[in-house]
Amino acid sequence: MKLYFSIFLALLSSVIVVFIMLPIAATIGLQFQDSEAFASALSDEAVWKSILLTYYAALLSTLIAVVFGTPLAYILARYSFPGRSFVEGIVDVPVVIPHTVAGIALLVVFGSNGLIGKFSPVKFVDALPGIVVAMLFVSVPLYINAAKEGFASIDVRLEHVARTLGSSPPRVFFTISLPLAIRHMAAGSIMAWARAISEFGAVVVIAYYPMIAPTLIYERYLSSGLSAARPVAVILILLSLLVFVVLRVLVRGGNVSESES
Repeated sequence: MKLYFSIFLALLSSVIVVFIMLPIAATIGLQFQDSEAFASALSDEAVWKSILLTYYAALLSTLIAVVFGTPLAYILARYSFPGRSFVEGIVDVPVVIPHTVAGIALLVVFGSNGLIGKFSPVKFVDALPGIVVAMLFVSVPLYINAAKEGFASIDVRLEHVARTLGSSPPRVFFTISLPLAIRHMAAGSIMAWARAISEFGAVVVIAYYPMIAPTLIYERYLSSGLSAARPVAVILILLSLLVFVVLRVLVRGGNVSESES
């Protein structure tokens, strides 16, 4: 009976695995049949500029998420206060609203006549800061929720013991809570960075230029069709797979070494 149930679970699981892998494998396989177009994309300076800009802006948004999202994650994991559920709901809002709507909302705030953009010396529309805030808006919930789960998994008695031994709250946070939650924070950072790299809808509303990779792919698809957009898409897929496999291995390697020690 156990064997049949395992086979049943494997069959159901394989549907999702194939559903995810098939479009990616087909796209890469078809592109390698047209090696000339792929080689042309590899030597295209505009393609690499857009990819590097995408990764750089995503990295900036992730760093901002870590700096400002970690305290919020800790508060949500450790403190009960009136309106806590409301704050948790606000954190999750970017996940549930369409990202073009998110872009419009960001434009209302950071646009040239927006609530902040009107007075800010920093230009957001069609500029790197606009790309970063759009990426941050859609990706920060992933980091906060992962970090919150990490802090919540820590036995609160460890923090209490440290406090009774004379450690200050900041020292307890930086020497106990933060190190114990670091694996969840690392995983959340990877997911937030990945989500930022893949963002298109919010970015294209507030900052069509300079073009990040998803925008460049969209622009080439509209102007020249699938044959022009696919090589860039394949490059981005391969780079993303390489980067995130390496990051996952590094995080998992750290987990293994910690568990063995």
